[in-house]
Amino acid sequence: MYLTTEKKQEIFSTSGRTRSANDTGSAESQIALFTYRISHLTAHLKVHKHDYSTQLGLLKLVGKRRRLLTYLTNKDITRYRSIIAELGLRK
Repeated sequence: MYLTTEKKQEIFSTSGRTRSANDTGSAESQIALFTYRISHLTAHLKVHKHDYSTQLGLLKLVGKRRRLLTYLTNKDITRYRSIIAELGLRK
């Protein structure tokens, strides 16, 4: 698989305001993981334009990330702004 345990740990440890190295459940960690997976699937779809099942999976991931970002906006706007700035999601 393209996303090994070590790669996940790297994503979780480098994603901004993590509480610990094993912090996999926070919204920031999940958003960082979804962003990595979204970028991977986007690169795949640039090559394989007619892979519709991957396209559906990509849309579901984008929706999950959007819901987490909305949750963070309502819960703590400073955490939202920091994760947006760190991952470069808003242009």
